Amino acid sequence: MPVAQPKLSKYLDPKILSRIGKLELIARLVVEGFMAGAHRSPYHGFSVEFAQHREYTYGDDPRHIDWKIYGKSGRYYIKQYDVETNFTAQILHDASESMLYSSGGATKLEYANYLTASLAYLITSQQDAVGVGIFNEGLEKFIEPRQAAGHVHTICSELERAEPRRKTDIGRIMHEFADRIRRRGIVIVVSDLLDDPERIMAGLSHLRFAGHEAILMHVMDPFELEFPFDGLIKFRGLEAYPEITCQPRMLRHSYLEELNRHIAAIRRACERNNCDYVLASTAQPVEVALFGYLTSRILRRRKGRVKA
Repeated sequence: MPVAQPKLSKYLDPKILSRIGKLELIARLVVEGFMAGAHRSPYHGFSVEFAQHREYTYGDDPRHIDWKIYGKSGRYYIKQYDVETNFTAQILHDASESMLYSSGGATKLEYANYLTASLAYLITSQQDAVGVGIFNEGLEKFIEPRQAAGHVHTICSELERAEPRRKTDIGRIMHEFADRIRRRGIVIVVSDLLDDPERIMAGLSHLRFAGHEAILMHVMDPFELEFPFDGLIKFRGLEAYPEITCQPRMLRHSYLEELNRHIAAIRRACERNNCDYVLASTAQPVEVALFGYLTSRILRRRKGRVKA
């Protein structure tokens, strides 16, 4: 009798991951752990897409038979997939000072490191290339895209070495990358998106005009999302903002209204540019944020391309 798999989220809680320490090990744990939980089937999140059906012929793998089509027609058809060769992804990783915030668990920067490293591990495991740009107001470090397995070690080392400072300027970085990247691919932004939504929209438009697909992974602490503070609180400013002492209960309604407007504006910017938006709380297990999105991405693409 097969042994039941333990609940994966138990081991991928951000508080537990922050104690493991080794980012490369965390990335492997996140990706390979999820794949084991998915019955060890190949899990292609980006570079393999459903293309079309063709009639079954002797020697075809019966696992690819579309049984829904068989139920309708009484004939066997095989699902075929397109593989995008030489696929390249660029991950823009926010290392501005605001990413240091934490309400007690992992900081936003640690959580972003988990996401970026796990994405890099997943993409290289598919034999595709990934590069990483670490930024704040400007580009601090750029790791050229590569496919080699050892490339993840280089990425993790640079992520662990990054020192968050200065403000963020996401719009500027997206403009810079739209001009820098000559070959079309996917640009994934991992950030708390504390920037003007209009500047973010302009950067997204530039990336899309250059032919790139864009994905925004919006990392936020649960206290930023809920603002559960009470009593007299001193808030220490990040990114050059001053300290403020106040009673947060009086500000909660206005704060949440402004936050919801900000998130809604970013969502609209993504919708206008046909980009994906993912809101990830640092209280979530990493695989919930990452693979929940990848699963929905695969289902959307297959649904849009199946021809019954």
